[in-house]
Amino acid sequence: MKMKLLIDRKRDSGATALAAIVAAAFIGLSGCEATMPKMGGASGHTVTGAAGGETSEGANSALENCDETLGTLAVVEDQSAPWWATYRHRYPTLGTTVPVLRTMIQQSNCFVVVERGRAMNNMMQERALMQSGEMRQGSNFGKGQMVAADYTMNPSIQFSEKGTSGVKGLVGGLFGSVAGALAGGMKANEAATTLLLVDNRSGVQISSSVGNAKNFDYNLFGGLFGGGAFGGAGAFTNTPEGKVITAAFADSFNQMVKALRNYKAQKVKGGLGKGGRLKVGE
Repeated sequence: MKMKLLIDRKRDSGATALAAIVAAAFIGLSGCEATMPKMGGASGHTVTGAAGGETSEGANSALENCDETLGTLAVVEDQSAPWWATYRHRYPTLGTTVPVLRTMIQQSNCFVVVERGRAMNNMMQERALMQSGEMRQGSNFGKGQMVAADYTMNPSIQFSEKGTSGVKGLVGGLFGSVAGALAGGMKANEAATTLLLVDNRSGVQISSSVGNAKNFDYNLFGGLFGGGAFGGAGAFTNTPEGKVITAAFADSFNQMVKALRNYKAQKVKGGLGKGGRLKVGE
């Protein structure tokens, strides 16, 4: 009996040691992939840093940049659309997508961003104060100063899902059942987003793009120890869903900028909105 207990202890000790070795190997191999999403499958961080005029600070080097600004742009998020209700229900701690999109767009220098959101209320309040006579002389909030928005960008989230796939089978086959249990906590998070660009004067859609992002969560101990002393590691190592969504929007924007660099206006014989080429019978 003592011999059997000694063998079992050695076996358990060996299994724990193997788990630790495999965990260290995954951490070493994963590098930044364990914490940062990928834009369209390429390595890189999400939107970071700041923008000031046409300059930026700490911007993601993977973000597309324009030498020439293409026009003024307003970002409008349709919060009455079905995707918004799903997004808010699934991720109640995540807010509007507009601020990070506006930062990304200004950092790219492809468009000058103009305010058309809730801050417009404050802008109009200042003008109302000017008209009431309450402001000091020289405040200069007279008419004719606001800049028109040439274009409107409309974002939407097409797909966002946590834990879409795991790699337990693959790792278990390579390293055995202990490593398979360890890898049971490795889950993929995916998101797909769409950006639409509309010309405000004509109402014509200028551009559209779809982007995607994917990353992995590493619950390195939860699968093996089943919620024991190390069971909380999964919550600690999980990557916030917002990073994946942001990376997907960055990928969408990059795809759009690449298309706009070779932009050619669509033409209809006879002119836009004048009957088109697809005629109907009498």
